[in-house]
Order: sequence, then C-alpha cells, then structure tokens
Amino acid sequence: MSLTMHNTSVPVFVRMFNNMLNWLDKAQAHAEARKFDTANYLGLRLAPDMLPLTRQIQIATDGAKGCVARLAGLEVPKWDDTEVTLDELRARIRKTIDYVQSIPAEQIDGSEEREILLPTRAGEPMRFTGEAYLKHFVLPNLYFHTTTTYALLRHAGVEIGKRDYLGVA
Repeated sequence: MSLTMHNTSVPVFVRMFNNMLNWLDKAQAHAEARKFDTANYLGLRLAPDMLPLTRQIQIATDGAKGCVARLAGLEVPKWDDTEVTLDELRARIRKTIDYVQSIPAEQIDGSEEREILLPTRAGEPMRFTGEAYLKHFVLPNLYFHTTTTYALLRHAGVEIGKRDYLGVA
C-alpha cells in the first residue's frame, strides 16, 4: 500500500495515543503501589519554564484533532483544557482517538496541496500545504509532546521503557 495523508496521520496518532494510555495506566499503578496521589504527576516539569504534563497531553491531542480536521477541510473542534486527573486525561486521549478515527480516509486523502492556515498568537497565520503541515509541523509536534510526556513519567519513576514508547510487546 502506498502512503496517503490518512495512513500517514490517523494510524500514527492512534498508536501513540494508545501507547500514552498504557503509560498513564502504569503511572496509576506506580502511584497506587507507593501510596501517593496521582495528582502529583499532573504538574511534572523537567525545567521551570516548560509546560507541565497535563498541558503536554492537551497539546498532543489538540494537534492530532486539529490536523485531521484541517486536512479534511473541517472546522477544528474546540475542547476545554480542564483535565485535572489521570482519568480525565485518559478520557481526553480516548476522545481524540475516537475523533480522528471518525473522519473517513477519503476526506483526508488528497489534501497534500490543500492550503492550511494555522492561527498564531501574533495574528498572522502560519501557511502550509497539507503535506508540509503534516510532515513538518504536526508529526514533529506529536513526537515532541508524547516524548515529553513519556520522559516526565519515566523521570517520576514510572516503570516504562522504550518498548512502552514504541508500543511493542
């Protein structure tokens, strides 16, 4: 099968988010075994100026749903960033998986040349073709925020390793 915009995006998102769900399950078990509140994970940072674990997950999920919507020519769904528990973060991840899988491949495929305008805080949108947006913006951001989530949990002592990151048995 040749690469398409759909199979280069949706299955990648689903795999990484399922891996992330596994990491959060292991974090829950880690906290329960050591008898501490899982809320301790939510504010984790590796440096004072970085966003905490909760925002890493929110940004990763926002990126995936935004990507699929933009490539399909749809309005990006707006979700509040109100998660304050691991269960709520898991629910957001599952909601993202459901959303990206709900868009038919036919709506995404062929979007390589679609103009993507990404809003910025400065007001002037970033401009991409669909292919450049996926390959040079969305996927690097997905891996940045998922890797950061993984690193925060690993740093906190959660017993996860490379196989957990890759999602291989």
